[in-house]
Amino acid sequence: MPYEFQPPLAAGHQPEMCGGGLGPYAPVEYSDDTQMAVCIAEVSASGADLRSSDSLDRIAANFLRWRREGASDIGAQTRQVLGAVSHPDGAGLAAAMRDAATDLHRRTGRSAGNGSLMRTAPVALAYLGRPDALAEAARAVSELTNHDVLAGDACVLWCSGIRRAIIDATFDGVREGLDLVPAQRRDQWSNWLTEAESKAPEQFRPNGFVVPALQAAWSAITHTAVPDHDPARGSFACQHLQHALTAAVCAGDDTDTVAAIAGALLGARWGSSAVPLAWQRVVHGWPTLRAADLIRLAVLTAQGGQTDSTGWPGCARAPRQPVGPLLLAHPHDPGVILGNLRTDAAAAHASAVVSLCRVGCDDFGDVAAANRVSAWLVDQPGANAHPHFVVDQAARLVAQLRAEGRVVLLHCAAGQSRTPAVAARYTTLTTDTPAPTALSELRQLLGTHGWTLNPELRQVVEEL
Repeated sequence: MPYEFQPPLAAGHQPEMCGGGLGPYAPVEYSDDTQMAVCIAEVSASGADLRSSDSLDRIAANFLRWRREGASDIGAQTRQVLGAVSHPDGAGLAAAMRDAATDLHRRTGRSAGNGSLMRTAPVALAYLGRPDALAEAARAVSELTNHDVLAGDACVLWCSGIRRAIIDATFDGVREGLDLVPAQRRDQWSNWLTEAESKAPEQFRPNGFVVPALQAAWSAITHTAVPDHDPARGSFACQHLQHALTAAVCAGDDTDTVAAIAGALLGARWGSSAVPLAWQRVVHGWPTLRAADLIRLAVLTAQGGQTDSTGWPGCARAPRQPVGPLLLAHPHDPGVILGNLRTDAAAAHASAVVSLCRVGCDDFGDVAAANRVSAWLVDQPGANAHPHFVVDQAARLVAQLRAEGRVVLLHCAAGQSRTPAVAARYTTLTTDTPAPTALSELRQLLGTHGWTLNPELRQVVEEL
């Protein structure tokens, strides 16, 4: 946000999430791009077909609610369209909003801004198995505010990219989406993508128009090298997400929107486990959502609005395993308490919680939300996309919280595998203890409590 409508950042400059911008926004508060995506996700998370009149009416109503209640900044085109709709909700609202967008296009000839592309990601999550339906929904949601077909095309291409990135972890879906664009515009879009692949992101300015906005995001992604996987040197392939987002911001001009566009596809490719936990801890925005809430909306959307058999995501409390509460001090730091889902944060005197398993919305509710962070880590060999990065991130976040003077409860479901893995990595980060010794110490500490560290996590700790 602080860099919006500014020139490109100097080479080597690292953007900071310090707030400000056009809002002005609080530090680490997400802007209108994600706010509008939430308006869509609140509907898609119910399992609704976003192509239906009722769903589009609900999305349109959410846009107007956002304009009334939380819009700290609105793009010029979106502001005009929303301002032209007289009634706040009900049947026919989406049609009235489309009519306003059509009228704006008729009067100005300019309705291909980047405002619908920046918010389109939730649409892709709703149609992971149906590319044709995805294209129809992407265009229908775009047309609520952007009449120009180029805006709809861009949303189709990007949603196709997101879908493919989730299915097989590649960026091939963007070009695959050309088949979902009307034949008469495919060559032009193919040429625009090729141009983006041949030029640096900062060459696509101004980028308020949807085409250079997409090109700037695509350029940032394709020009950023994927790091080597070398855990011992702190290099992880999934850091491509961070580096490409930095490139998007450094391009200048409409920085929050280009980064939101790039971030949607990068997040699809690398997953939430690639988002640094320090970012996840603090990100927040309208309407009082945090990272866990955004993840909940995304998972529910991808699952057609359905929770799993335990009620996750969205359950008040995650199911407890048939083990007793665990409450043990880390062998090198009594301010780090090793626990499980049955551990009471108050009994541990904890002012921060780092969770290594699924938790419910009310779990550890006596700890401030800003000091409760969940790492996406599964206790099953082969089930994690980036186990080295996640274990390292969790341990580093514990170290950060301890540096702030907080007592940290580090836990997983049973406290027998993920917890000692991250605790061992914390040992190697903060002391001169080698990994085998750190693991041996924790096995001795947890031995009578059911040490079941899986071989993949052992290997991860040793390779880090």
